[in-house]
Amino acid sequence: MEIFLNCIYAFFVGGLICLVGQILIDYTKLTPARILVSYVVSGVVLTALGFYEPIVEFAGAGATVPLTGFGYSLAKGVQEAVAQYGLVGALCGGLTATAAGITASIVFALLMASLFKSGDKT
Repeated sequence: MEIFLNCIYAFFVGGLICLVGQILIDYTKLTPARILVSYVVSGVVLTALGFYEPIVEFAGAGATVPLTGFGYSLAKGVQEAVAQYGLVGALCGGLTATAAGITASIVFALLMASLFKSGDKT
């Protein structure tokens, strides 16, 4: 029963994050790129203020999979690296914490570009 509830919480929180994005697309003149960047930045800011950690504990993947979760991972990586290495950690902590996700996105983009031919939409 606990696994089922965790799935419901993740679905609910992830759905709310996506709902906010859809509302921003439909009712503002923000471009999708600006919305994506604002999601990453809001994840960093909410983590720095201590608001995002309780959401992650409550929703798990529902909070860490969307782009706000990428911002959360960046901020947590910087916090941990600064605690361990001092000010130098601010420069390398975010990339160290998100290296696997960045690498996966590059590898899959290369794979898709190799498999499919891009072209103009006509």
